[in-house]
Amino acid sequence: MGTIRLTTAQALVRFLDNQYINVDGVETKFVKGIFAIFGHGNVLGLGQALEQDSGDLVVHQGRNEQGMAHAATGFAKQSLRRQIIACTSSVGPGAANMITAAATATANRIPLLLLPGDVFATRQPDPVLQQIEQSYDLSISTNDAFRAVSKYWDRVSRPEQLMTACINAMRVLTDPAETGAVTLSLPQDVQGEAWDYPEYFFQKRVHRLDRRLPTAAQLEDALTLISRKRKPVIICGGGVKYSEAGEALRQFAERYQIPFAETQAGKGTLVSDHPLNVGGVGETGCLAANLLAKEADLVIGVGTRYTDFTTASKWIFQNPDVSFLNINVSNFDSYKLDGVQLLADAREGLTALSSALASQNYSNDWGSQIEQAQSKLLKETQRVYQVEYSEGFIPEIADHIDREAVFAEFNRLTQSLLTQSSVLGTLNEQLPKNAVIVAAAGSLPGDLQRVWRTKDYNAYHVEYGYSCMGYEVNAALGVKLAQPQREVYALVGDGSFMMLHSELVTSVQEGAKINVVLLDNMTNGCINNLQMEHGMDSFTTEFRFRNPEGGKLDGGFVPVDFAAIAAGYGCKTYRVTTLDQLKAALEDAQKQTVSTLIDIKVLPKTMVHKYFSWWHVGVAQASDSERTQGVADNLNAHLDQARKY
Repeated sequence: MGTIRLTTAQALVRFLDNQYINVDGVETKFVKGIFAIFGHGNVLGLGQALEQDSGDLVVHQGRNEQGMAHAATGFAKQSLRRQIIACTSSVGPGAANMITAAATATANRIPLLLLPGDVFATRQPDPVLQQIEQSYDLSISTNDAFRAVSKYWDRVSRPEQLMTACINAMRVLTDPAETGAVTLSLPQDVQGEAWDYPEYFFQKRVHRLDRRLPTAAQLEDALTLISRKRKPVIICGGGVKYSEAGEALRQFAERYQIPFAETQAGKGTLVSDHPLNVGGVGETGCLAANLLAKEADLVIGVGTRYTDFTTASKWIFQNPDVSFLNINVSNFDSYKLDGVQLLADAREGLTALSSALASQNYSNDWGSQIEQAQSKLLKETQRVYQVEYSEGFIPEIADHIDREAVFAEFNRLTQSLLTQSSVLGTLNEQLPKNAVIVAAAGSLPGDLQRVWRTKDYNAYHVEYGYSCMGYEVNAALGVKLAQPQREVYALVGDGSFMMLHSELVTSVQEGAKINVVLLDNMTNGCINNLQMEHGMDSFTTEFRFRNPEGGKLDGGFVPVDFAAIAAGYGCKTYRVTTLDQLKAALEDAQKQTVSTLIDIKVLPKTMVHKYFSWWHVGVAQASDSERTQGVADNLNAHLDQARKY
């Protein structure tokens, strides 16, 4: 048995460069590259190894550790989890910055390999720069915080430990049921230690994604359930997209004329114009899906985690006889809502179920209700897309804010009276058919799931498992690296943009053009809506100066020139206050080769309102406000109608 003397870091790089994944006979190099921000905890170990011989791995220079990890997540998500970019940071704050991104990847079941530097395994120089010392346990470092947000966590305290750590990392990263963030903590002294590694550790490894088939007994249970149900609805989750099961879903739905609704992760698997696609369901669901959901007596969840937004906190399915059939590769998810389990790959599960159901001559009782619901959705979408400001204007979100004063102040500062929904309508009409939109937090994901019409496969990239502010711009870079032939648009609010947009600079550096479409309403709008809908006044969610009279943050709006910020980075920028300006900016942005930012000023409260949904949020059960007390009473009434588990 031959050996190769390498440092731990050199061995890690060589191992990662030889990992491949095989899906349906198509072999892909699994680790495309590494995002890196070098510091004293990784520059002389992993940095040296990459400088000496990075193989075919492409090294990208990040600007913020969280931002680059979001970019890596966006890359893996857009690649349907078939390829990843790893991330390395120094110890301490560099590592801690990636914790939020790790949680985002794990919540969304997206593979993300994190390689943070760690403190010295020998402890000789303790406390080393950026080390946190815990007097009750000296083995703890910042990297232990990754345990709660990782699907696999390991600390390589000796060079020979690298081998089992790497094998287990690949096991989890390539497992569709268990994937998420994987963290390999690398003490900085161990990174540079040499060891005689066996040559076979560096052989080419092909990880096969085998499609799990349903058992005969599970199919029998599923058929027994379906046979006694007359109003089924399918929920298309992210697992359908990652499994590339869109065609199987289409054939199954068409064969038995079953409407299908979409989660945020599942949207874009089939285009919105499909006659059985009734759109987003749940708290951010659309008019059509939520109308049918109330009557459904069977919910066939395919590749969905059944988040509270999908089920409207387990309230949206109001039929007293409703049951759940869960087709999922994850045993954990298949058990949710007391569903009948069909533990299988989405494509194989749908195909097998479709064949088995044929012998029963199954039909349902939806009749013309599907077409009627879709017709209502189309009319409603056109209505909100055409909402414009006029004298006496009442916005979609008509809460108790002093709208006239707010609108007048906003217009004085921006010279804009644009509505958010009309901007989205223009975007939906003007963007190229195969363009990818990226979103994550604020009011935009709700608006997009309710009224955005997808026109192409895998063109809708919304992170809503963690709803992480700051994902949008950075993930857009990852999407562009995954699919450089497509135009990529990050749809982002002012709050999310200010929170994190570091990799916009990296996009310029890499020549990987992205388009940032920034909707500025000077407010954390969706949370402002949430607090005012639930009995509060507008409190520290609008972006306002501190008022010297009273000392609260209720002075004038704080105006920000976002176009100037992006111009300083080297982007082509546009300032938009009218729809004509927006159309011109979009047309010109498509001609650019450098990243662009379109700074659009939109009136607060002009997003799309919800449709027949409810969300269980923590509400004060005792208050001196009659409004708040009324909200608490309403919450308790809805809880009585919702499933308890």
